[in-house]
Amino acid sequence: MTRYRHLLQQVRSLGRYTTEEEAERVLDVVLAVLGSQLTGEERCDLAAVLPDRARAVFAAQVPLPEPVAAPAFVEAVARNLGTSLTAARWDTSSVLAAVTDLSGDHLADRILAHLPRGYALLFGRADLMAAA
Repeated sequence: MTRYRHLLQQVRSLGRYTTEEEAERVLDVVLAVLGSQLTGEERCDLAAVLPDRARAVFAAQVPLPEPVAAPAFVEAVARNLGTSLTAARWDTSSVLAAVTDLSGDHLADRILAHLPRGYALLFGRADLMAAA
């Protein structure tokens, strides 16, 4: 099984999608939106671990000057998939959990450190804030 097929099967399983085509569509949309959010070393390091086809979708996006808040990220996914915000949150979390499995916790931690607060939940993690 190729690395791309493995990633796609993880997304399909986590998202409980009925077809591979549905999982692939969700994977492409979430990676495209994520590609518009990341810059610097984290962008390069994530691109390096993604399978070729997923890397192409991710890297084709021009990053925004500043990443958007997590709710705006989910709204962009919902808009691109033509679905509800609830479904888009599910889709986003399914893909980001699979990407974290692929890239490892260390890179996911670095990515989260460069995104606004609120993204941790989308990565399937607790959104803990340090006590003041």
